[in-house]
Amino acid sequence: MRTKDSSMLSSKDVRIIYETLLATPGMNDEVKLNLKIPRKAVLFLSKAIEIGLLVKADHEAAGLLQAADAASLEKLQDITGDILVTAGLSETYEKINALISNGK
Repeated sequence: MRTKDSSMLSSKDVRIIYETLLATPGMNDEVKLNLKIPRKAVLFLSKAIEIGLLVKADHEAAGLLQAADAASLEKLQDITGDILVTAGLSETYEKINALISNGK
């Protein structure tokens, strides 16, 4: 069982730190990434991003998402779509999500 340590930052403090980091010079610069990962990792990553974007704003793990603007979150969704298309998995991903939705 975890106890609250007096050295732990509050969620407000964490959000302020993230906002500061996101505002530093160079954070809007684009970088080119050359990743070679298995298709299964693309599926896992896509689902992790999707779930992460669904985190409620008041959840303790939402600090970075609270600090991000709408354009940044939209760009993250676009990246998810891009990696699925590049891996040839966008249709598979949609079908998996449809199966999950139908199973609920």
